[in-house]
Amino acid sequence: MKIYNIVTGCAGFIGSHIVDRLLKDSNNYVIGLDNFSTGNKKFIEKAKKSENFKFYEINLLNLNDLKKIFKGVDVVFHLAANADVRFGVQNPRRDLEQNTLVTQNVLEAMQFNNVRKIIFSSTGSIYGEAKLIPTPENCPFPTQTSFYGASKIACEGLISAYCEGFNMNGYIFRFVSILGERYTHGHIFDFYKKLKKNPDELVVLGNGKQRKSYLYIHDCIDGIFLALKKSKEKLNIFNLGTNDYCEINDSIKWICNELDLNPELKYTGGDRGWVGDNPFIFLETKKICNLGWQPKYNIKDGVIKTLKYLKTNEWVYKSRI
Repeated sequence: MKIYNIVTGCAGFIGSHIVDRLLKDSNNYVIGLDNFSTGNKKFIEKAKKSENFKFYEINLLNLNDLKKIFKGVDVVFHLAANADVRFGVQNPRRDLEQNTLVTQNVLEAMQFNNVRKIIFSSTGSIYGEAKLIPTPENCPFPTQTSFYGASKIACEGLISAYCEGFNMNGYIFRFVSILGERYTHGHIFDFYKKLKKNPDELVVLGNGKQRKSYLYIHDCIDGIFLALKKSKEKLNIFNLGTNDYCEINDSIKWICNELDLNPELKYTGGDRGWVGDNPFIFLETKKICNLGWQPKYNIKDGVIKTLKYLKTNEWVYKSRI
């Protein structure tokens, strides 16, 4: 019996990997939704060859279209979002529309069609500048420091309310930054772009001492599917990250060693790179680990794998210059 899945943001970094993982099981039929604002058509080329995949290029702010597409669906993987934290202050409405209002539409389309399971990609940014490190899922409610984090915590609130009000089943995953194949934005992408332009100099936002945790994409996907299999609460909330962190300076060292470069580092100063940048992100992952999950790759592995992908897939880099 077929399970009908919708994946929003199906051509994005994480969404396209979710599509590929679902299609490994012939019992899954996948309906992919994307508007290519940040996703890439090449990421779903393989999926489009499958008879178990159907794609719609769609604006998720159009609720009437969503209601039609969600008919007969069993599970929704909601990955679509504006994912760039850095530029939130330049356009606060983008986070409201692409994250919060779109999530409201997805939930309304689910309710209209009696769809009862949603998997949502949230973020460790919802913890703001947490006082408790490593930060558990049940830490005291934080003060929001970015429009992105604020929009995502609003999405979580909507999902929680729909689960309670309409007997839905929700899975919320709060990620650290994800690394790996199909990575198209973030510090490794930015550093690689800068070093391609000028291998003798690298401008670094902040002081380079920001402490961050990162997770390799396939470890992330493994965690999501394990939680779906083993956790059966009405609302399931999990942190996903590695059990360590690094300084940005550590990542710079690994990147420069891999590229065989020794650039002069020029810091912009301060303990954060931009408004809303959290200088220390490190999530507690005991809850997901208690289900039997452990990441296979450490942060350095993830950084190097990402860099090698960019080096051998320069079309990704060139398409976003």
